[in-house]
Amino acid sequence: MTYMMGHVTSTSADHLDTAVAEMLRLLVPVQDRDWDVPAGELDWTCRETAAHVAHDLLAYAAQVTSGAPDAYLPLDLEVRPATAPDVVLRIVAACGGLLSAALRTAGPGARAWHWGPTDPSGFAALGVNEILVHTWDIAQGLGLSWTPPPDLCAAVLARLFPDAPSGDPVQALLWCTGRIALPDRRRLTDWKLKAANGGRT
Repeated sequence: MTYMMGHVTSTSADHLDTAVAEMLRLLVPVQDRDWDVPAGELDWTCRETAAHVAHDLLAYAAQVTSGAPDAYLPLDLEVRPATAPDVVLRIVAACGGLLSAALRTAGPGARAWHWGPTDPSGFAALGVNEILVHTWDIAQGLGLSWTPPPDLCAAVLARLFPDAPSGDPVQALLWCTGRIALPDRRRLTDWKLKAANGGRT
């Protein structure tokens, strides 16, 4: 059985803005904690994980803006290791703003490469997914009780994981991205995001 998306609309810049705001709402108040602890079960620290989110949001923005046809542009965001958590979060917000602006200015026919030609909705979903699952990782590392908003999870599932299991969209997204096991499903060790329109993952 698959998760039914119901009335979920295409993932958009609005979803992305909401996800960024939720990440900041949760994490800004705990910026004084030790962010050099592992982010949940990741090999990265909480600080490194937040920097990774910023990097991916910037990379997605560059793809959308450039219309890169066959590969990711060879660029990387460097966040200096000693950067304070509050500044890292500002960088995340800035990169989220760049992706949001790119999505809002891209026409509906725009395509850029993410393992195939991907539309703006696909890149919006990729951005939201990165924010949700890695905010969950950071929350685990910092000892916070938090789960991603169900409506955002549903939007990501509908766009990137059409074969997700039915039921609670939060649990489904965490399972689809290898974070948890479900009562009837083992925890995944790898997964695919179906972002490309008619292409591979």
